[in-house]
Amino acid sequence: MSNMQINAYMACDTPYEKADTVLFGAPFDGTTSFRPGTRFGPEYIRRESFGLETYSPYLRADLTDMRVCDIGDLELAPGSAEAALGGIYEKTLSVLGDGKRPFMLGGEHLVTLGAVRAAAEMFPKLHIIHFDAHADLRDDYLGVKLSHACVLRRCHELVGDGRIHQFGIRSGDRGEFEWGEKHVRTHPFDLKGLPALLTELKGLPVYFTVDLDVLDPSVFPGTGTPEPGGVTFDELRRAVTEVCTGADVVACDVNELSPHYDASGASTAVACKTVREMLIALGTKGA
Repeated sequence: MSNMQINAYMACDTPYEKADTVLFGAPFDGTTSFRPGTRFGPEYIRRESFGLETYSPYLRADLTDMRVCDIGDLELAPGSAEAALGGIYEKTLSVLGDGKRPFMLGGEHLVTLGAVRAAAEMFPKLHIIHFDAHADLRDDYLGVKLSHACVLRRCHELVGDGRIHQFGIRSGDRGEFEWGEKHVRTHPFDLKGLPALLTELKGLPVYFTVDLDVLDPSVFPGTGTPEPGGVTFDELRRAVTEVCTGADVVACDVNELSPHYDASGASTAVACKTVREMLIALGTKGA
């Protein structure tokens, strides 16, 4: 299901058998509701990662010391959301079955559903920590239930009430917010409240999904649905480190980079650095 890769994300060249974390891309944007282009996110993250150092001065650790294998992008059917989700599910289940942590690079946010299907099957007590500008809780979008606008609603059908924890949410229709008040736990506008949540979730399996449009568009304009009022890069960096070191993250993803909308390359650099900090934090915890 994965193509032969030419370049790996920087320093992620540990042999699969020895890796703790397995990186793979899910280049799919077949249900994007506004500006397309997230299918190019994984490619650009890999290519531009070589402009960054492998060392994190924040964590005082180096990616070269972490056991990460980049297996390249999955070959996903561009015209079928269900077929694409099936491919993601199969790869995620395989990686989890090998006792490793899947780390997926999207792609639009719907790709998360394929990975969560596998993680929820492996871990019945799974919780989801969700960073995003958008609630993604619609039951359907223009009559379609498999949409990036519905992904957390579909995930709720797998994990149930009280197991989805949203942060940074500042956009959604009235019905999403009213439904969400009854079924999910939302921390709107910012990333505050993580320490208390991580204490509560101690010892429980967590799927961590990061939609990069949680960032303010002044920091991250390269996305399909930019939403003013987001967090700074440093706020995101600190928060992803908290989750990756403080929670039992069994699988995770970073998604919604649409690189062509930021010709400067700054948005891609932000995505690259976010991935680096998460990988190092996960590896440091494992060590």
